Amino acid sequence: MSETLVKRAELTGHSGRVTCLATSADPTILLSGSRDKTVIVWQIEGSGDGSYGYAKRALKGHSHFVSDVTISSDGQFALSGSWDGTLRLFNIAKGTTHKTFTGHSKDVLSVAISADQRKVVSGGRDNSVKLWNILGENKFSFDGEYGHTSWVSSVRFSPGDRNPTIVSAGWDKVVKVWDLTNMRLKSNLVGHTGYLESVCISPDGSLCASGGKDMVCMLWDLKDGRHLYSLDADAIVHCLAFSPNRYWLCAATEAGVRIWDLESKELVAELNEEWPVMGKKAMTPYPTCLAWSADGSVLYVGYTDNKIRVWTVQ
Repeated sequence: MSETLVKRAELTGHSGRVTCLATSADPTILLSGSRDKTVIVWQIEGSGDGSYGYAKRALKGHSHFVSDVTISSDGQFALSGSWDGTLRLFNIAKGTTHKTFTGHSKDVLSVAISADQRKVVSGGRDNSVKLWNILGENKFSFDGEYGHTSWVSSVRFSPGDRNPTIVSAGWDKVVKVWDLTNMRLKSNLVGHTGYLESVCISPDGSLCASGGKDMVCMLWDLKDGRHLYSLDADAIVHCLAFSPNRYWLCAATEAGVRIWDLESKELVAELNEEWPVMGKKAMTPYPTCLAWSADGSVLYVGYTDNKIRVWTVQ
């Protein structure tokens, strides 16, 4: 019997499109960022009687859209990036800003925290990838002749400490792999024909996947810096995520959610909503972001209609 995904719930609380989601080892916590300038901390209860979870508190302080959010591995801090040009480190329990990171000259589009919680990386519309310590001090900027030549839309750390790397994707259609041991460019992953929206790294750190405007998800070998294969998404890709416990790649596209089995390269599932009939000029809502629970049993998907939809693997 093959596994299927079943829709369990909708989480309502944002007043603008949901732009980003983050989970941690604690299955009761979900973070979401939005164009309403807030990050919501959700208490996930997982019950099937309609009360799957509720908005516990809103983390406020950004003066423009929240573009990305992540959670520290100990679950204590939320790190967000915003079109206001800053990053904010929030104390989740207190709901307060612990630190504001300033240094980008334009909108911040993506943020990440390293596995050891000592480093932060960000990318933005100033075409730079910036490395920070947890105190908010900018330690290094990956730019100049080897840097991106357009907006940096997505940045991620490798999961382990063995080969510490940062992967960045940009509107220049290039995925760049940066070596953190010597702060140098390790490889340029070239092949996309349109701007990139998302890059993600597999749980074992061996692969990365990228996607964006050209409607193709490309899989890359990070060690050798080579293209492995491509998967047709048939729509603009806004977010990619590997399953933490299955050999699956999941994409949020303008045509819905697509999930591939990477061994067979076949679609496992297409998660599409039934939308009411809309006027001629109305935009049909679509998914913008997604995140798996740490155990891979729950998929959270954020949409342009301000809601988060919850699917479980059965």
